[in-house]
Amino acid sequence: MDEALQTKPCRFGDRKTSDVVICLKNREGIPKRFYSHSSVLINRSQYFANRLSHPSCSDCINIHCSEVNHDHHVNLLKLLYLPADSISDSLDSVKSALGILQVAVAFQCEEIARCCIQYLEAVPWEDKEEELILKAVSNLGPIAMPILARIQPVDLAATKNVFVSAVRVATSISEPCPPFGNELKTCAQEQVEFMLGEDEDAPLVTADDEVKSVLRMGLLQIYSTFEKELSALLLEPDLVSDRAEEKILHSLSDLEWMFNILGKMDLTKDFVSNWAESSSNVLGVIEDKKLDSFMWGLKIKLIEVTAKVLEAVGYGNVILPTPIRVSLLKTWLPYIRKMKPLLDSKGSEETGFPYKMSEDLCQSIEGAMVTLVLALPSNDQADILADWMGAEQVQYPDLSEAFEVWCFRTKSAKRRLVEGLDGAGNATSPTPKIPRISIRPATQLPQIVFSFLTSVMMSSCSLLTLPSSSSSILIFIS
Repeated sequence: MDEALQTKPCRFGDRKTSDVVICLKNREGIPKRFYSHSSVLINRSQYFANRLSHPSCSDCINIHCSEVNHDHHVNLLKLLYLPADSISDSLDSVKSALGILQVAVAFQCEEIARCCIQYLEAVPWEDKEEELILKAVSNLGPIAMPILARIQPVDLAATKNVFVSAVRVATSISEPCPPFGNELKTCAQEQVEFMLGEDEDAPLVTADDEVKSVLRMGLLQIYSTFEKELSALLLEPDLVSDRAEEKILHSLSDLEWMFNILGKMDLTKDFVSNWAESSSNVLGVIEDKKLDSFMWGLKIKLIEVTAKVLEAVGYGNVILPTPIRVSLLKTWLPYIRKMKPLLDSKGSEETGFPYKMSEDLCQSIEGAMVTLVLALPSNDQADILADWMGAEQVQYPDLSEAFEVWCFRTKSAKRRLVEGLDGAGNATSPTPKIPRISIRPATQLPQIVFSFLTSVMMSSCSLLTLPSSSSSILIFIS
């Protein structure tokens, strides 16, 4: 090569001073020529240095490339002519830098490859670009470590610290901080839920006692705020304003989020116990006459949260003592039974009324209540079913399945008792005593109690239900 050219300033594509032609050929073999300079190629690329130092090398170097990376080859050739401190500034996109990086590695252009890595490591990536980067740099070896450092797994201690900090922000009860408002808290809640739902480190975080302690503390903070705001609700001078409802709805939404999180941490019982304990106080406020015509959003949200609690208890995910389960049912069953037709009526009267119990919500509550009733002692079942059938709104929730099972169980229990007594009687006396029977009309006795007494007094029966009316009775026919 002409040594005089090495001392002259070179410009890419300058045919007059060029002593080497780079010929890029596509898949069809169609060439595209780029006039270059051996001095530049040798100094900036080990690949070209090796090619040009070979005795048989001509002044035309053929390089095969695809249509996909053709532009990246051209950009690389141009970058060979730039000073090192200008290369990074010339890169204008993640896609371009990634393509040039791959070509630079192939042609052993270390300086350009290093600049591409610095660029990719520093600029933000979109989700689609991140996937491309992972796919491209996975084969580049140690040179790509600065890029991969951004997305590599962190150690468990760091994961826990981030998670705990996010939980504290997500459960904070302080006023929104300008200029973020509630965005920071909402973001923290979303990411805590994401980490527990899909993050690979979630099982390790779940088992951590410190994390559970932080969550329990957060639950108490949110619950305390909710109770205080609910207690102060009736003191609001303007109950009609959206502001009064929005404030307490925000706390209730935080509680609902907390329920979902605690379920992933095996801490649902903490939430359910608090909810069961405070249910009477909550309804004491929400059923006040002052709120008869307001706060529909709050009322439906209370039902939605209660549905989650009923499901957790009814399906055995949370184990509570019998008195608490009975209290939970007797507290919320009358309220939900009252609200369902009221909300339906409002929806019919007012076009666009948004606060309705969806079909899924209704089915969820109904199914949970049936299983919850059937898991109680027989006497408690009888009390709840008697109250349910004695009310005006028997249509919802439909506990007829629980009633049927109760009747069957009662008959079976009576049959087992009679068979046991018969066996004992046959051993001691051939003539068992027959109990005295006294039956009163259903108008004087709740339906469920009447059916219970009738079932106890008859051992082998089939059930006949007369049309429902104020004076109807249940008759067991032998």
